Amino acid sequence: MNKIILLVSFVIVTGRLAAQTVYTGFIGEYPVEMTIDPSSATADAVYSYTNFNEPIRLNNGVIKSGKLIFSEKEGKQTKATLMFENYTTDKNVITGIWKNTITKKELKITLTKKYSIENGENIQWTDRELLQPESTKDKYFKVVLSKEKDRYYPIITAVKVYEKQTDKLLQKLDVECSLLGLDNISIDDYNFDGIEDLSIFEASYAGPNTSRIYYLYNKTTKQYYESNFSGISLEFDQKKKKIYERNQCCAGTIVTTAEYKVVNDNMVLLNQHCYRWDDRKQKLVEKLMKACE
Repeated sequence: MNKIILLVSFVIVTGRLAAQTVYTGFIGEYPVEMTIDPSSATADAVYSYTNFNEPIRLNNGVIKSGKLIFSEKEGKQTKATLMFENYTTDKNVITGIWKNTITKKELKITLTKKYSIENGENIQWTDRELLQPESTKDKYFKVVLSKEKDRYYPIITAVKVYEKQTDKLLQKLDVECSLLGLDNISIDDYNFDGIEDLSIFEASYAGPNTSRIYYLYNKTTKQYYESNFSGISLEFDQKKKKIYERNQCCAGTIVTTAEYKVVNDNMVLLNQHCYRWDDRKQKLVEKLMKACE
């Protein structure tokens, strides 16, 4: 079954890009960088104290009566709240209060807009970076975006790998990927060798199908390198050390699945199956693989 990129899927994935805005400023006396991705009544964000470079995720923010309120969690416990008064996306400067929920200590927030991720016709810009919520013990990541005049939406052109302790740029990975909200980077052990690797969201296809580009980490060179892992909606089972693929189309009436193991950093197919919807039985029924091609 061939994977076909649908424009509708691309619009769904990227429809909120214009709302993403990068700010720099201070919480109290501490310098920070924050990216806010709002919709009409909610928002997500990620921020980092630039002296520490540890990304902090802020999900499920609420916009109500001109206020934007985030809860900063540590595990399941709310560690702090961040409240911005008179918040609008067109302001160049936004202010608010960071409040420790246990000690009740308050710090003033002052943020200045650095840039927004704009889309549309006849708009062109390059090299705008977005901090990623996912990081490793000693590295953090930013995606680099550019917008061409003849493209309505921006694309990710690179992934930058930084050292947390020094802010040093360790590596730049050139890519061409769609932007998926704030979470474009994932960290996992993709080749089951006990070392954390890196992947980036690549594109959305028919229905729930997605693809990613997988980079494995070489402990000797201390660099990420592009693997030959490929497939639709891959899932990695760390206990079984297996990779599972599920590819569906036609409103879920055709589904293929596959199981792989990893040998010498290569995906090796173990089995694959084809399923087609049976109107009489009202369920997916297994067929020969050629029935799904």
